[in-house]
Amino acid sequence: RRVPASLIETIRGLPGKGHPMDALQVSVAALGMYRNPNSTPEQDCIHLLAAMPVLIAAFHRARIGAAHVEPDPELGHAANFLWMMNGEKPAELAAQVLDVALVLHADHTMNASTFAGRVVGATEADAYTTIASAIGALTGPLHGGANERVLNSLEAIGSVDDVEAWFAAKLAKRDKVMGFGHRVYSVKDPRATAIQGLVRRLFEELGSTPLYDVAKRLEEEVTKHLGAKGIYPNVDFFSGIVYQKLGIPTDQFTPVFALARTAGWLAHWREQMSDNRLFRPGQIYTGKREREMIAIEDR
Repeated sequence: RRVPASLIETIRGLPGKGHPMDALQVSVAALGMYRNPNSTPEQDCIHLLAAMPVLIAAFHRARIGAAHVEPDPELGHAANFLWMMNGEKPAELAAQVLDVALVLHADHTMNASTFAGRVVGATEADAYTTIASAIGALTGPLHGGANERVLNSLEAIGSVDDVEAWFAAKLAKRDKVMGFGHRVYSVKDPRATAIQGLVRRLFEELGSTPLYDVAKRLEEEVTKHLGAKGIYPNVDFFSGIVYQKLGIPTDQFTPVFALARTAGWLAHWREQMSDNRLFRPGQIYTGKREREMIAIEDR
C-alpha cells in the first residue's frame, strides 16, 4: 500500500480546488513512472489495487490542509480507506457497508470506462496507463458521478414533506430522476437490493439523517408512479447516501467508484491481454463521393 514519498508530495502540490477525479488520473499515471520494469502484470495489478485508496485519500487530506495518514496494514481494504480519509478507525459496520459497496461497483458489463481501458490496453500499454484512461472515461458526467447527482437532488428536495410536490414537477416536465432506472435492468437493480439491507442497518446503528428519510420517501413515490414501467432504484441511489454517512465528501463519490471499478478494469485488461487484438474500428464515409477541385487561390 505504501507509495513513494515523492509521489505523495506531488499529489499534495496539486491545486486543491481541482476535481478529485482529475487528481486521481494524474496520480495513477504518475504512479506508473515508479513501476519496477521487471514486475509482472499480476504484481502491477496488486500494486494498483492496493495503492488506489492511498492516492485518493492523499489528495483529500492535502486539500483540507490535513496531514497525510499512512496506511494501516492491520486493516482491510475498505476500513483502511476510511482510516486514511478521516484519520479515525471506522466502526466495523461502516467498513462492512463500504466493502459491500466496493464489491457491487467492481464490474458491470462493457460500460464506457471498461471499454476505454480495453482499447488502451489493446495497444499493449501498461496497467497504469490503462487504468488512467479508464478513470478519464469515468470522469465524464454521462458515466460516473450519478450518486453525486442523486445527493444533489435529495438536498434540493429539502424535506420529506416536499418529496411529492418535487417529484410531481419532475414528472410533469418528463425530467429524469437521478438514481432510478437503468440501461440494462427493467426491474430493480439487484445491486441496489443487495446494499439496501446494509444501508438500513447503517442508519439504525449509527444514526439516521434527514436525507435518508427523504430518499426512502422518494423511492416510495417513484415506485408508485413508475414501477409498472420498470423504473426502480439503481445502486447509485443508495450509495451516495452511504458515502456521505461514512464521512466521504460528495465530490469524492466518483473516485470511490473508481476505487471499486479498478478491480473490474484490471480483470478486463488481463483478459484482453490473454488473447489480444488491437481495437481498430471501421468508419463509414457519409460525405460527397465526388467534388470539384477548387484552386487554392479561389477558395
